[in-house]
Amino acid sequence: MTVTLTELAELRLRTFVRGTPDYTPTRGVRLAVKDGGCNGYEYAIKIADAPNPDDEITESGSLKVFVDPKSAPLLDGVVVDYIDSLLESGFKFTNPNATDTCGCGKSFQAADCGPAGTPCS
Repeated sequence: MTVTLTELAELRLRTFVRGTPDYTPTRGVRLAVKDGGCNGYEYAIKIADAPNPDDEITESGSLKVFVDPKSAPLLDGVVVDYIDSLLESGFKFTNPNATDTCGCGKSFQAADCGPAGTPCS
């Protein structure tokens, strides 16, 4: 599974991960897909103190990225960027598995997968 963070996205996320007094080397970022949004799936990013036993673990620069097995097929090949402009700022996902996206870019549809985050074939 491949997840790519741009240099700016990795820098912003690393700031969140390491910016607390309780930082530990096992801490990283959890990327996930959950049911919701206007197109069926919604992206989720959160700080995780450690990976779960069944997580796929990748690294981007010096940042650990954890992805659960349910989300992995839907996030394979995703590129996460951080944009900061006059009109918007935040993380932007470019997902090769998405067949349709919401105008806000926070939700997507993937082929004819069901709403339970089942892998696409």
